[in-house]
Amino acid sequence: MLGVLWQLHLLLPKATDMENVSADCVIVGAGPVGLTAAIALASAGVETALVARAASADHRTTALLHGSVNAMVSLGIWERCRMHAAPLNVLRIIDDTRRLLRAPEVQFAASEIGLEAFGHNVENRFLVEALEARARALNSLTWLAADARAVEFTDENVVVSLQTGGSVTARLLIAADGRRSLCRSGAAIETERRACAQTALTFNLHHSRPHHDTSTEFHTASGPFTLVPLRGDRSSLVLVSAADEAEALAALPPSAMAQEIERRSHSILGRIKLEPSRGSFPLAVEHARRFGAHRIALVGEAAHVVPPIGAQGLNLGLRDAATISELVVAARRSGHDPGARELTDRYDRMRRTDVMSRSLAVELLNRSLLSGFLPLQAARGTGLFLMRRSDALRRAAMREGVMPAASQPRLMRGQAL
Repeated sequence: MLGVLWQLHLLLPKATDMENVSADCVIVGAGPVGLTAAIALASAGVETALVARAASADHRTTALLHGSVNAMVSLGIWERCRMHAAPLNVLRIIDDTRRLLRAPEVQFAASEIGLEAFGHNVENRFLVEALEARARALNSLTWLAADARAVEFTDENVVVSLQTGGSVTARLLIAADGRRSLCRSGAAIETERRACAQTALTFNLHHSRPHHDTSTEFHTASGPFTLVPLRGDRSSLVLVSAADEAEALAALPPSAMAQEIERRSHSILGRIKLEPSRGSFPLAVEHARRFGAHRIALVGEAAHVVPPIGAQGLNLGLRDAATISELVVAARRSGHDPGARELTDRYDRMRRTDVMSRSLAVELLNRSLLSGFLPLQAARGTGLFLMRRSDALRRAAMREGVMPAASQPRLMRGQAL
């Protein structure tokens, strides 16, 4: 009986019952970005506290780009979930706008830039399970399975009060608590937000034809329709559409929805069968006016929200986590304050170019699909035409897509902190 109880204990996130905890860094939020930051810091010996209840079940998927996979390998996470991940070897873009000016079909192959794959697509439940397992094994990480109630900043530290009572005192707070971030509000950091008149529907599905490790993105007049490989004859789908059309589609029964997906995908994957879970997410663009301030760094959706187009959202968040972790580890080794204004200001500068340029690219692509303005349509078509004709331009676009020049922290290069 004692042996069984001990095994059950090992399956639970490492937590503490102490009322008051002190650490070098405290992270609020246990999604993939928060867990990655916690693992990166604790793996380097930084005393870290993680404040969050375990993540709820999530049937969405994430296309981890090459740099993000490198980070997962470096942190000892990838071996725990790679068997559930499908490689993304080819990206195929098809103009399905049916307008006068249409772009040619373009294919991008990872082999052209010396990679086996642009990245891997994995279901979030397997990714989070691997992250949680790695977190439980780290002695420098204390996981407090509670929600944050309030945050208070002083010149010397930050205090996170817990809903269950008690608190965590640290030199730096890493806010990974999502787009409605309590930590961001507590630091009085404002955001700029633009709502889009679109909704993204997400599905996982089975199909009768193989995907050949190819991700296919149809550009339609209402937004991208993107099929991304999963293991076996399965794919994930992100269908972006006008809000009213998306509402009507979401109300369809599974059989009718499967037929509609097959029609919109021109049957390239054969007959479609939907898996039970599906999601619906109104599109918006939102950025914090600062990603870092005295004793706080914002990561993931606490810092920026971008539409689920081009696999940018979580990959941006993971680069946030890798960047702040690298800065904190360097500061600790040199005896400097990890929450000092100089460090958080530097984090803000390092992340702003990457985040803003990626967000702008996603927004311009989306607008070019929705707009009836012929010059904008022509610009998109010309760009794709040139990439189809020019090997050098196509390779440059692929390298920037998976290994952005504006942000290559050590973990994304496959190096330890």
